[in-house]
Amino acid sequence: MYSSSRELAKQTKIDYSMSRGPGGQRRDKKKTGVRLHHLPSGLVVQVDDQRLQTQNKKIAFDILAKKLEKMRQRKKRRIITKLPRWAKEVRLKEKKQRSFKKKLRKKGGRDDV
Repeated sequence: MYSSSRELAKQTKIDYSMSRGPGGQRRDKKKTGVRLHHLPSGLVVQVDDQRLQTQNKKIAFDILAKKLEKMRQRKKRRIITKLPRWAKEVRLKEKKQRSFKKKLRKKGGRDDV
């Protein structure tokens, strides 16, 4: 779909944010978190795993490319299969047992049957 990451970068809005967690004071001071908004599709990817902004940006673009590729793929049509006779009979038997239990509950117990 995208021949290069430059095309993908042109279609995305990049926001940087402060990220929390391990990594020391540097991570708390710098904007290392990256959020990508893919404008045509509306997808949003946020990454703040690494200490460096460039690493987070690379990871975010990789994730965005994978999501776009997955969106592009068509779902396979489901092949409708016919239930075998024995499966229908088992289901009907279970339904009959449930309805019998409900009738017992309505009448107040086994004495009324």
